[in-house]
Amino acid sequence: MSPRVPKVTSRVDSWWSVRHNQVVTSEWLTRALEESRARGFLGPGEIAPHVTHSLGFIAAWTRHSPTPPSSFLDLGSGGGLPGLVLLEKWECRGVLLDSMAKRVTFLREVLTWPGSPRGGDVVEGRAEDLARRPELDASVDLVTSRSFGPPAATAECAVRFLVVGGVLIVSEPPDSSSRWDEDGLRRLGLRLGPRESPGATYQLLIKEEETPQEYPRRSGIPGKRPLF
Repeated sequence: MSPRVPKVTSRVDSWWSVRHNQVVTSEWLTRALEESRARGFLGPGEIAPHVTHSLGFIAAWTRHSPTPPSSFLDLGSGGGLPGLVLLEKWECRGVLLDSMAKRVTFLREVLTWPGSPRGGDVVEGRAEDLARRPELDASVDLVTSRSFGPPAATAECAVRFLVVGGVLIVSEPPDSSSRWDEDGLRRLGLRLGPRESPGATYQLLIKEEETPQEYPRRSGIPGKRPLF
C-alpha cells in the first residue's frame, strides 16, 4: 500500500492569496507536484514558490476578467506548472501540451489519481503542428506560458490556439519590458496588453484578429527564424 500523503496547508504569499485568502490544501496537487519533483521535472527546492508563481497567472487573468476562462491551454506544460494548479483552482477545461513523451505520461498519470480535477486533457507533440488540429484551432480563451521559449516563438506557437478575444499570458523575467515587438505581434493578430506584477511579472497579449493562415510556420521555424 502506498504511504498516505500528509495534507499540506500553506498560505501562498501572493496578490491572489491576499485578495481571496487562498490556502493551498489539495492533497492531490501536493502529491502531483512532489512526484513531478521526484521525477526531475521540477527543481529540488520547495514546492510552495512554484505554486505561488502559478497562482500569479490566475491573478493576472483576474485583472483582465472577473470570471475564470471556460478553457485554457498550458504551452509546454512540462512538470505540470502552471497547468495542474489552474485545473485545481478553476475546474474548467484545460489542455496540457508538451512535446516530451515522459512528461506527457506523467501528466496523464496524475490526472487519473484520486482527487484529480475534471476537465484536464494532455496532448503530445509540437505546438506548431497541434495548433492546426481542428479540435485545437481557436479552441481556448487563455494560453499560458511559463518557460516555453523566446517571445516571438512563444507568440507564434500560441496564437492559433486562441479564440478572437482570447489572451496569452507569459511569465516574464525581470526588466524585460522591451521583449515584445508590437509590429511583429500585429502580424499574428495580437495586441500588446498590460503587464501585471502580482509578485512575479506577467505579460498579457490579446488576440484581436483571426490568425493568418501561414502561422504558425512549420515545426522549428518560429524559433530558428523569429518574426521579431
